Amino acid sequence: MKTLVVCSGGLDSVSLAHMIAAEYSLMGLVSFDYGQRHAKELTFARACAERLSVPFICIDMRAIGAELTGSVLTGAGEVPDGHYAEETMRSTVVPNRNAIMLSIAFGVAAARGADAVATAVHGGDHFIYPDCRPAFAKAFNDMQAAALDGYASVRLYTPFVELPKAAIVAAGALHDTPFAETWSCYKGGALHCGRCGTCVERREAFHLAGVPDPTVYEDPDFWRDAVARAAREARG
Repeated sequence: MKTLVVCSGGLDSVSLAHMIAAEYSLMGLVSFDYGQRHAKELTFARACAERLSVPFICIDMRAIGAELTGSVLTGAGEVPDGHYAEETMRSTVVPNRNAIMLSIAFGVAAARGADAVATAVHGGDHFIYPDCRPAFAKAFNDMQAAALDGYASVRLYTPFVELPKAAIVAAGALHDTPFAETWSCYKGGALHCGRCGTCVERREAFHLAGVPDPTVYEDPDFWRDAVARAAREARG
């Protein structure tokens, strides 16, 4: 299966790229600059492509991203601290981001003769991001089958869509993913902050997977309180 991977440079997508390279035929990585405050993630995506010796395609979506207002990732406001299960994390939603990126990725895949576009959406994304859910993945796959009917046959591959992030860490470790060479933090500082939703989720995933976390965090212990607080809120 000749596969194009949508790669942000984060732990999930880089692990997916390594898995695809080992199990299928990795055609390349496609990344998107949509004006995100943590654009440094793109350097990690490029490094992944170089490491796996595949083409790196970076799409400039900054003009589009400027219109996708309301998110702290593309506009004013501070990235909230805490677990993804907390209501405050909705401020990190960029409207229709995945739908737009995947549409472009499918066009690139069709033009290059790929069989699939792979993305690393997972079960932990479902609460916050509607375009990371299984229903969206199915609907998008059906839509693209109609959009490319008679021209190309490209399917959406989402191996983690029903799985927790810890399963991605386990898969990444199995395929020798260099976790230190990935970027998750939404704040985009010199180090992972350890406090934003992506940092908390990242640290928790390593813990649950039983895999050593090589990441250097500014606040390496905050995640425990954040996870405990989210659990209390879930119980009501």
